[in-house]
Amino acid sequence: MKDSLKPGLEYRHEFTVSESKIVRNLYPESEPFQSFPEVFATGFLVGLMEWACVELMAPHMDDGEGSLGIHVDISHEAPTPPGMTITVSARLDSVDGRKLGFSIEAHDGVDMIGRGHHERAVILLEKFNSKVAEKSAASSNK
Repeated sequence: MKDSLKPGLEYRHEFTVSESKIVRNLYPESEPFQSFPEVFATGFLVGLMEWACVELMAPHMDDGEGSLGIHVDISHEAPTPPGMTITVSARLDSVDGRKLGFSIEAHDGVDMIGRGHHERAVILLEKFNSKVAEKSAASSNK
């Protein structure tokens, strides 16, 4: 991580909700999900909020580094139908070694649709990918 990754950094991210991001498409294999209203899925909201945090971090990362979400604590407060644009605001609140804490809010132009806290861990991609490969190989041997 570069020294420029400090609390107080902010980032705004816009995303227009498509049909592919409604509840029934979160898990197409789930029969109960198919009967839900055509609104933006909470799981996709979480991913959108993570995306904003990753974009905030991007200019401050060193080569070979990445990050992983390690904690999410958000509310999903209002429905958003396809076609509406969501704006996510992310603020870096804390840097504790390689652990970063963010405040996040999402608004669809009419309602505050979500807000909360997200934590990410900065990782060395090569080391992480090696551990994942080892785990995959170990599970194949069972």
